[in-house]
Amino acid sequence: MDVKKRIDELKSLLNHYNHEYYVMDNPSVSDSEYDQLMNELIQLEEEHPEYKTPDSPTQRVGGEVSSKFEKVEHERPMLSLGNVYSEDEIRSFDHKIKKVVENYTYTVELKIDGLSVSILYEDGYFKRAATRGNSLIGEDITENVKTIKSIPLKIDFTDKLEVRGEIFIGKEVFNQLNKIRQENGDELFKNPRNAAAGTIRQLDSKIVHQRRLDAFIYYGFHDGFTHHYDTLMTLKSLGFKVNDKTTYCKNIDCVIDFINQVEKIKHDLPYEIDGIVVKVNELEYYDQIGYTSKFPKWATAYKFPTEEKTTQLNGIEFQVGRTGVIKPVAYLEPVDISGSSVSRATLHNEDFIKSRDIRINDYVVVRKAGEIIPEVVSVVMDKRSGQEKEFEMIDKCPVCHHEIVRKDGEADYYCINPTCDAKHLEGMIHFASREAYNIDGLGEAIITDLYNDGLLSDISDIFKLKDIKKTLVNKERMGEKSVENLLKAIEESKNNNLDKLIFGLGIRHVGAKVSKTLSKYFKSLKALMDASKEDLSAIKDVGDAIANSLVEYFHNEDNLALIRDIQSLGLNTEYIDSTLNKTTVFTNKTVVLTGSLENFTRKEAKKIIEDMGGTVSSSVSKNTDYVLAGDSPGSKYDKAKDLGIDLLNENQFKKMIDLGE
Repeated sequence: MDVKKRIDELKSLLNHYNHEYYVMDNPSVSDSEYDQLMNELIQLEEEHPEYKTPDSPTQRVGGEVSSKFEKVEHERPMLSLGNVYSEDEIRSFDHKIKKVVENYTYTVELKIDGLSVSILYEDGYFKRAATRGNSLIGEDITENVKTIKSIPLKIDFTDKLEVRGEIFIGKEVFNQLNKIRQENGDELFKNPRNAAAGTIRQLDSKIVHQRRLDAFIYYGFHDGFTHHYDTLMTLKSLGFKVNDKTTYCKNIDCVIDFINQVEKIKHDLPYEIDGIVVKVNELEYYDQIGYTSKFPKWATAYKFPTEEKTTQLNGIEFQVGRTGVIKPVAYLEPVDISGSSVSRATLHNEDFIKSRDIRINDYVVVRKAGEIIPEVVSVVMDKRSGQEKEFEMIDKCPVCHHEIVRKDGEADYYCINPTCDAKHLEGMIHFASREAYNIDGLGEAIITDLYNDGLLSDISDIFKLKDIKKTLVNKERMGEKSVENLLKAIEESKNNNLDKLIFGLGIRHVGAKVSKTLSKYFKSLKALMDASKEDLSAIKDVGDAIANSLVEYFHNEDNLALIRDIQSLGLNTEYIDSTLNKTTVFTNKTVVLTGSLENFTRKEAKKIIEDMGGTVSSSVSKNTDYVLAGDSPGSKYDKAKDLGIDLLNENQFKKMIDLGE
């Protein structure tokens, strides 16, 4: 047998069958026949590795395990899109274009709810794939994207080509993955988009392969391309998966007709969408139409109106938060909203319910606030039958049955029992969270599990987990390595600055910003505890409500006992001012933050700069030294360029603070 000839034959067949199945949705062979050919190819390549090539279908099965994702600088920015929400706004978008150019047309596409990817081809071969990142710099996800079978590894196009698209997980695959996770006792994925985003950032490409990601391509960049719709058809002929709903439109009326048609069928699609993308076809007009600092002016995304549904409110129950706040929750007859079943919705507080006269057994209008959180909007009064029960606010905590109180000037009720189980659990979850003490690996699920097993009862117990290491290792789904990593993270967190501890304690009204202010002012936890209401009220950003809350907290004996315990366990209770010890690149520098960063929250970046002796300002002026620009930077970026101020991207920022590449 001519081995090379047989390998080439198998590669050709399997690539053809992949295209039929994953792109054309029209397979011509059975799964068993496909698997038989794949196994033969794997065996031949193992026996003759000199014939294994980058375009072989065997390269899709994963196997690469990365320690991190390297940074990639995009050859051209991966811009976001502006949004419109109505027919009037769509026509306004068209009117603005008409002022600039004539004889233009449109392409309309479904806005797939996934995550963007840029893929580079050279000499006809897949070379590299990267995330959007901050639009200028993304992360190299090449090995993971290779596992997506709808993306070709080789194309009949030898010039350099960049394509962009949306990686997603189909609804059927998503449901299958969650079924498996439920059977294994794993936490379920919340929605397909989160599942896809989490999958593409897996360090082990074998896991990515098992999750069966998919991708639609929506851009192609090459000097020979002149019209967007024609570009997509060219990409489709090269083997890329282009959404079959993509439509060429001669005018804005056609665009609006397309939107209306899709709105009727959007929930029947086999994948999630979050709108419609409208783009001018003629590429030659793009520079003429122009760009804002955030978006291209020649394209926009139409977002569907917030969907509202009517259903029956079967009951009202109450939840207890970490500060003891009591929140009423509506239990509903399940109703489908925006493609998912909703059976619970927030009712905010007693005043909200009474002002709308919401009653048990009412038919109510429900929507997803921001397309995420279900909320009750109003009552359908015409459907009242006389069987409805008026709302009555409870007078005891639903968990510990202790008295609850509503303070003057506030809409919420609070459980005032310091030993309430619900408050303890929510308090520990808050303490370990990223915004507070930031203990890596100690998330809500693990804390709840340990709490239910009696291994955690309050914050101080977190730092005693090292004493029960064997018990933790023997727990289901933990294991020795994960326990070691968790205990290491807990020990390292003891060195956190004082503001992290103050915020982590969950003192009512005391957020992250106030915690930092208090830390810088008092320098130690002891000094803060000894402060009077007058001392506290005199500080900028600390009003009477915050001052009263602090005094009340530090005069509670249970809280004082917790603090004594924390101090004995070695947690830092002093403010560490790094600027006193060394001069850094940000010492005495003024920095403005604009846009969204990928690896830091705005608060984290601000803290780093301030800890390194810098000042973070909200506006750009001639006194600004640096502007740190993330995704969609806005007018501050433009002003900085006009003034000649040094612009930093996230990669440069990380180098400056010595956090890696």
